[in-house]
Amino acid sequence: MIIVKSSREIELMKEAGNVVALVFEECRKMLKSGVTTLEIDQKAEEVIRSHGCIPTFKGYGGFPGSICISVNDTLIHGIPSNKIVLKDGDIVSLDVGATYQGYCGDACRTYPVGQVTEKASRLMKVTEESFYEGCKQIHPGAHLGDISHAIQEYNESHGYSLPRDYTGHGIGQHLHEDPSIPNVGKAGTGPILQVGMCLAIEPMVAEGKPFTRVLNDEWTVKMKDGKLSSHYENTVVVTETGYEILTKLKEK
Repeated sequence: MIIVKSSREIELMKEAGNVVALVFEECRKMLKSGVTTLEIDQKAEEVIRSHGCIPTFKGYGGFPGSICISVNDTLIHGIPSNKIVLKDGDIVSLDVGATYQGYCGDACRTYPVGQVTEKASRLMKVTEESFYEGCKQIHPGAHLGDISHAIQEYNESHGYSLPRDYTGHGIGQHLHEDPSIPNVGKAGTGPILQVGMCLAIEPMVAEGKPFTRVLNDEWTVKMKDGKLSSHYENTVVVTETGYEILTKLKEK
């Protein structure tokens, strides 16, 4: 069942979203050669807790980290580790969840470490742009499939593929709520958007083929062909005139 949020609930989600954005501000400064993903995770948890939130992901389904940190060909769910050391040329996805007074914010950014290749920069750029292409479709009365179709069309027009096994989702008091939001789809299909619906929209984009594999840790999702992947996500709410991003700094 899709739950429409009240204005009070949306305000609480904005508070959570602000903290998610603060994590990006702090952790992106750490993305340098020689830094471990565990060190980044520890900083993320410190920021989340110091602002009155709890790390949504920690213990979720048994996940051991406070955030997911996915490097290069890891698509999603990378477990922070002192054995994963960043190096110049890597691209790193930070997937961050914070819960404030029972309400969640969820977002992801993919960042470069030092100087990266032109093709890596292009992949990250198109992934982010495809999020906004999807959001252009958001307004009351639109179909969920309109978002999915726009994301798919934009990425595929640039030569990229979209893994089918992982999707965006509704969000609120629970990290994952209805509806599921695929990154591929047909316009004019799916649930109709209503004011107050909160959605975590997250293009997960592959440089090569869309096929993935899960490591023995039962979390880490890698591209089968070993090529780069990128991930960009925000929590948004459907408004009377379109949408608002909730996972952003208050002053912005």
